[in-house]
Amino acid sequence: MLDIQTDNAVPSPKPSTTEPVRNAKFTPEVRKGLLGLGLGNALEWYDWMVFGLLSAFIGPNFFPNSEPLSATLNALAVFAVGFAFRPLGGILLGTLADRIGRRRVMLLSITLMAGTTLVIAITPSYATIGAWAGVILLACRVLQGISTGIEAPLSTSHAVELAPEGREGYVAGIMSFYVNIGILMASLVSFLCSLVIGGAAMGEWGWRVPFIIGALFGFVVLYLRRSLPETLKEEEMATNTPRAVWKGVGKHWLSVLAIIFVVGAAQAYNYAWNVGLPSAARSGFKEDPTAVFALTTILGAILVVGSWVIGKLADGKAMSKWFLVTRILAIPSVFLMLLYVQPGIGGFAAVLLGGSIVLVLNMTLYNVVSSSLMPKNIRGTGVALGYGIGVAVFGGTASYLLVWFQSLNLTWIFPVYVAVLSILSIVFYLAARRSNGIFVGK
Repeated sequence: MLDIQTDNAVPSPKPSTTEPVRNAKFTPEVRKGLLGLGLGNALEWYDWMVFGLLSAFIGPNFFPNSEPLSATLNALAVFAVGFAFRPLGGILLGTLADRIGRRRVMLLSITLMAGTTLVIAITPSYATIGAWAGVILLACRVLQGISTGIEAPLSTSHAVELAPEGREGYVAGIMSFYVNIGILMASLVSFLCSLVIGGAAMGEWGWRVPFIIGALFGFVVLYLRRSLPETLKEEEMATNTPRAVWKGVGKHWLSVLAIIFVVGAAQAYNYAWNVGLPSAARSGFKEDPTAVFALTTILGAILVVGSWVIGKLADGKAMSKWFLVTRILAIPSVFLMLLYVQPGIGGFAAVLLGGSIVLVLNMTLYNVVSSSLMPKNIRGTGVALGYGIGVAVFGGTASYLLVWFQSLNLTWIFPVYVAVLSILSIVFYLAARRSNGIFVGK
């Protein structure tokens, strides 16, 4: 049995074994650390999804409401701004994480998310303070974009560094589990608030309740993260000047490129299934919204349970092999969407749920795989940079492209696009692994 000791300063080094150690145990300190990191991921996705779900209520409150559609579009535009600032968050906070340590940046990230969520919840409407309402909302979304640019990649890297060697599959599963819990919570809280408060009240003030819940949740996570163990040693931080960090990132540019496509292909698939297909069903094929939301809820439940199961199955296994197999499966499975070419809730259900297994396989593993491509001393910067660019360029545009191609009767182009991204992710991953090696797992 492997004995791992940790404290709040520096965890013990991972064992130098040649094979993964599936039975290596987690200490209470590490378990508490994983809880704080995982719940932070849940909060990030909760806040991100709540804004999108409630945009029809947020728009008229923060922008001139003479025309509700225009106000909603303004809110969605502000939502999109957050994606654009993710790479900046990766650059700024990733460098900081490699310079001063993971723990401090993880505390800063969750403070930014919780604080800005609270500000959105209590900011007066356009009717009260005029254009300043929109300015404050935009500023909050910029800060949230910077925060989310580091939260997912660094929290996963931090978790991988905390865990014993060979337990990367478990880490992938548990972190993905919390992400999907956050997404499911956003839908559930929004639904329950609307059910209890009513549509009219939701438009006036009720939309603020999910944001208040998110802010309170954030301060609980902040408390849990106060005891996060630090995984960078003092001597490692002392030599990690910004110049040294970026020199190292430049040396591993092929790994950064691989991370961009590893993340981008997974996120394009993800947003297509979670946002693009439901949007096409409601707007393009005029499916019953209640049935569509019911099926997307089932998809969310599959992602929650599936991420846990995949983590258990991959625990102690070679992550590189799991990644290659799951990414190869994504290439043909994305073409399932071509089967949904005419109205019919049965066809929509078959496509949405049929692709869900490959979706959960890819979404569970991609962050840990990305972390494995960068050495520890520059992991915060390199992984966050690749993640931010991948999500912004490929994830943030996926649902729009899907619906746009469908409107032009060119639906076939989108699955080809995702398939090409998946192929490129495999090619660049193999090239980076051959050139630079992998630094986590086997």
